[in-house]
Amino acid sequence: MSLVLPVISTDTDSHSSESSHSGTSTSCGGSSEAGFAPSRRLPAWLRRDLPTGNFNNFTAGLLDELRLETVCDNAKCPNRMECYSQKTATFMILGNVCTRPCGFCAVSRGKPDALEADEPARVAEAALRLGLKHVVITSVTRDDLPDGGGEHFYDSVMAVRAKTSATIEVLTPDFIQHKHGLDRVVEAAPEVFNHNMETVPRLYRKVRGPKSDYSWTLELLSRVKRLNANIKTKSGLMLGLGETRDELLQCLSDLRSYDCDFLTLGQYLQPGQRYLPVQRYVPPEEFEELGEIAQQMGFEKVASGPFVRSSYHAREMAL
Repeated sequence: MSLVLPVISTDTDSHSSESSHSGTSTSCGGSSEAGFAPSRRLPAWLRRDLPTGNFNNFTAGLLDELRLETVCDNAKCPNRMECYSQKTATFMILGNVCTRPCGFCAVSRGKPDALEADEPARVAEAALRLGLKHVVITSVTRDDLPDGGGEHFYDSVMAVRAKTSATIEVLTPDFIQHKHGLDRVVEAAPEVFNHNMETVPRLYRKVRGPKSDYSWTLELLSRVKRLNANIKTKSGLMLGLGETRDELLQCLSDLRSYDCDFLTLGQYLQPGQRYLPVQRYVPPEEFEELGEIAQQMGFEKVASGPFVRSSYHAREMAL
């Protein structure tokens, strides 16, 4: 049985349904449970078998019990069912409402709620009970906070470290207005520091919003290395938004010039009608070729494929 992953939402898909955490809406998986209609325009390589096993419900139930958000649910990731079935997830802290209007992201945007002081402890408990060996922590952007949420990131990393022996990866917003918050995250010394480039400079503001800055993305990764040279830096791009091959290769060259260690390349999939449309579906063989080019450029680890996302199989890359 093959699953057609959703690209375009139905007319009944509402903004409120995107922001709810029911344990069944997808961020890593894609099915009709999220209120989507399959698109007939999807190429064959974006169809795959449903994962087997019964840990999907276990993972979703645990997240509900501990009142935790995941990027898997909130960003409608096409790998949710696979990851949940393997008892893993990417924790999303600082709430489920973002202060940035990114054109590609299904996470709700608006005025966020107050921080929950016990959230780091709940993340650590989930990591322990899932038996995670590598924990990925991401967040919405919180431009409303004095430090952009840096202290909360720090507390979350330290809580997981106190309760487990897992390696830790953070996937952060840009902290462009809160550089001291970024420095605080680095003080927690996660093994991997991930911040996504997402797209090429020409499309940056269109895709990432008016506050984004391509040069700062590069400087952020460099700053992490200057503060702690032992931390592996990581970044990723979505393909299919209208970038040219030359533009993409220049981005990869820029990342290497700023000593970025790990790279992910994946296919952009439109999470709903209000989001940026897909300009092109990149075939698997092209992803494979780009991955080989990236390795030749000097990236230590590269994950390149249609279903690759920032934290997809993150432990294998971090080893």
